[in-house]
Amino acid sequence: MWAYESNFYQIYPLGFTGAPFENDGILTSRILKVNDWIPHIKKLNCNAIYFSPVFESDTHGYNTRDYTKIDCRLGTNEDFANVTKNLHEAGIKVVLDGVFNHVGRGFWAFQDVLDKRWDSPYKDWFNISFDGNSNYNDGLWYEGWEGNYDLVKLNLRNEAVIQHIFSAIKGWIDEFDIDGLRLDVAYCLDHDFLRRLRSYCDSLKPDFLLLGELLHGDYNVFVNDSMLHSCTNYNCYKGLYSSFNSMNMFEIIHSLLRQFGPEQWTLYKGKHFLNFVDNHDVTRVASILTNPRHLPLIYAICYGMPGMPCVYYGSEWGAKADKSQGDPALRACFDKPVYNELSEWISKLGNAHMNSKALCYGDFRSVVLTNRQCIFERKVDGERVLVAINADENEYTAHFDAGCGTAVDLITGEPHDFGGGSTLPPYSAYFWKMER
Repeated sequence: MWAYESNFYQIYPLGFTGAPFENDGILTSRILKVNDWIPHIKKLNCNAIYFSPVFESDTHGYNTRDYTKIDCRLGTNEDFANVTKNLHEAGIKVVLDGVFNHVGRGFWAFQDVLDKRWDSPYKDWFNISFDGNSNYNDGLWYEGWEGNYDLVKLNLRNEAVIQHIFSAIKGWIDEFDIDGLRLDVAYCLDHDFLRRLRSYCDSLKPDFLLLGELLHGDYNVFVNDSMLHSCTNYNCYKGLYSSFNSMNMFEIIHSLLRQFGPEQWTLYKGKHFLNFVDNHDVTRVASILTNPRHLPLIYAICYGMPGMPCVYYGSEWGAKADKSQGDPALRACFDKPVYNELSEWISKLGNAHMNSKALCYGDFRSVVLTNRQCIFERKVDGERVLVAINADENEYTAHFDAGCGTAVDLITGEPHDFGGGSTLPPYSAYFWKMER
């Protein structure tokens, strides 16, 4: 699967392009802005892009009006086809947000129900009772997603709904040649629907990625040979930043050992999750870390741990935003990309990750662990990489059996000799590829 060897870049298109929050109905080709960022994305060594919603919606993209039409605030279908063509020519795979649990109140079939009531042929597309009422005083009750009635839950047991979604996906592949889907709130999706979705997508395009948004719980329920290939690794999200803020590397390493360690009870050995330090739903990492010196180090763990690293646009140069400021603050519009010291560091991490079989596929083993330092091993088919982190303001010398005498750092290309212990400067990270 191509995704397992990829570095992802996430863009939230409506925010990225500065589109108005409310759908104003005015056609504006804002999505073409992505073309100007392709050299930057390539420079970061990201070879896959995940677009948050791009289809016609009421406001924020997750309240879909039409699965077949690019949001007019972003442009036309032809505009987006131009963008995906250019991304593919640059060697960048394209993953779209598949929002199939719910639609917006402006969704054409729901509007037909509001208009025709019992006479609408789409009344069974939703979970509706004509004996109740809604927060919008519609004279009927319907199920909203987690109590949000601007998000109308679809009936994924209805064959017509399933076929409508499948037809849309085929259209996205035919028109935009997309390479996969990130499934919004996948933890809410009907399991039989997911099995059919996997089978259908497998029939349309080889190695078509299905990546689900999962929070907590057992990821194996959804990530398996008949449902999803991967999911968002929220189980490690909090541990990544709080390990630095509390100076307790045991937290993140414990999570990784639980997921991928050598013990028999390891939960997810051999699976590849999407790793992130922030995204469109959470505080940007530069605003959540208490020590800015830890910013390069958290990305080093993200790129060194098992899974697929993902960078959220703007965070690669240290952009800040707090969730308490509201979602629009997290989904900012930047005039142009910034390439600074942090961006260059992430570029080097990306180069190391995409060119190391051990970092893409290797097993996980903890080698050295203290409150402020960690060294862990990634190993596959004879290739060994040691990821070393010193989060302390002081130098640290680690003494351990490296299994060989020398290595080369995949980040800098510099050689390393393990004789006499390995000294880690303050706030440092290394990806040592061990020589046989």
